[in-house]
Amino acid sequence: QVQLVESGGGLVQAGGSLRLSCAASGPIFSNYAMAWFRQAPGKEREFVALISWSGASTYVADSVKGRFTISRDNAKNTVYLQMNSLKAEDTAVYYCAASVGSYIGTDADLYDHWGQGTQVTVSS
Repeated sequence: QVQLVESGGGLVQAGGSLRLSCAASGPIFSNYAMAWFRQAPGKEREFVALISWSGASTYVADSVKGRFTISRDNAKNTVYLQMNSLKAEDTAVYYCAASVGSYIGTDADLYDHWGQGTQVTVSS
């Protein structure tokens, strides 16, 4: 059973930075594609970034391109989201997700496992 636990959220001023972590437990983390999604109050869950099992391929949403970076450390079973130049509109609950099968993409419905989320609040 795969379990995902996010951490690193908090309150930050606009222009600041945060690094989110997602620690995974379960078999063969290095085989999973991983992604970050976010959900703001009253809005649908939104794709943020993804990374392939090896870390060789990444993709980020246009809304965060140039500001957010996704990375992973398979030795630590952890995926990261470095968030710089934060804006008020980045305020949301951020979730990490794992794709145990072969799917790698932006469709939240096709990810198999989810963390509980971590709140990021950016004050303007």
